[in-house]
Amino acid sequence: MQPLDTHGEPAGADLVVVGAGVVGLATAYAAARRGLSVLLLDRSEGPVQGTSFANGAQLSYAYTDAMAGPSTWKQLPSMLFGRDGAFRTRWSADPDFWRWGLSFLRQTSAARLQANTLATLELALESRTALHALLQRHPIPFYHATSGKLHVYHDAQALQGARAMMAVKRPFGVEQHLLDAGQAIAAEPALAAMPGIAGAVHSPQEEAGDPFLFGVGLLQVLQKHYDVRTRFGFDLRHLQRRGREWLLQSCTGEAIQARRVVVCTGIDGAALLRPLGVRVPLMAIKGYSFTAPCGANAPTASITDTSRKLVFCRLGDRIRVAGLADLNHWDPKPDPARMEQLIAMARASMPEAADYALAANRWAGLRPVLPWSSPMIANVGDGLVCNLGHGMLGWTLAMGSGERALALAAAR
Repeated sequence: MQPLDTHGEPAGADLVVVGAGVVGLATAYAAARRGLSVLLLDRSEGPVQGTSFANGAQLSYAYTDAMAGPSTWKQLPSMLFGRDGAFRTRWSADPDFWRWGLSFLRQTSAARLQANTLATLELALESRTALHALLQRHPIPFYHATSGKLHVYHDAQALQGARAMMAVKRPFGVEQHLLDAGQAIAAEPALAAMPGIAGAVHSPQEEAGDPFLFGVGLLQVLQKHYDVRTRFGFDLRHLQRRGREWLLQSCTGEAIQARRVVVCTGIDGAALLRPLGVRVPLMAIKGYSFTAPCGANAPTASITDTSRKLVFCRLGDRIRVAGLADLNHWDPKPDPARMEQLIAMARASMPEAADYALAANRWAGLRPVLPWSSPMIANVGDGLVCNLGHGMLGWTLAMGSGERALALAAAR
């Protein structure tokens, strides 16, 4: 580990990247492979310790549908008042909570759903290209597979809504197929154990991989091949403009000066930028996951149970199961009762997909969600770029987001 330049001394790097999750690592790579010197900061003692650590593991390049749409109004009562389902809301008097909610509801028109979905799709396809280019240059083992994905529906009306979104994405080269129940089971025999299937959307080019292993491997590449410096355990508390540079101060009083900074701190980004007059309307949506050995009838393809809002993702001889959405819950510590609910829901959905008695790595993380479901990658100051708000798709969008953020930072 490289020593930290303290007492306001220059960082000695062309670019400082704050945050060492998959988005921050991708941003550091985009800069380093262009010959820029990079200093990577994170408050944790290692990389990929936040929302990237144990998410759903799906690389969902085709399924980029925005959260808000016309169907939101039908789902709103259960979203706001449900206590036992996949979605629950913690009410708050905080004005930011209400501002975010109203902004989210403004995204529910069919036109906004389409525009927001396509904006994320464009970034997702860029991200897939960037990931493949990285892996051609630097093979990283992380259980990467093009396993395809099936979005399974139990409601005929919802299935027809999926058909409409398929038509929207088809002109952009997205391959998806609408399957009836029999065809879905033929494509993935493990679905035979899932009750009440109406049909599925099959995206055969979708990929999967362990984001933690990817992040650890990418950091090794950055250090070995690009001499990227790191400073873990740097808990950034203040970001201030001082003359022509930015001053980054930790909670212990350590400081770094830098000409260019990219903020990739996930849910913490809004609070970090607010004192600068920059408002990023992030909302925490807490999600859960566990990882278990494959069961007697484990799927090969990734599965999304749209009714229960669950994902099943194969990682070698293990299954990652992720789900639940706790809106405005800001504590990343797993709630044991909520975790047991996730396991019970997964068992009801695909009883033989995993050995649920051996469910381990029980984890929760805070997804940083913007009302329009696409990240905010923008110049927010002279030499300051934010790369925030990736929501449920941070793992999918990381590489493309890094390229876009670096293009802005380099242009400045």
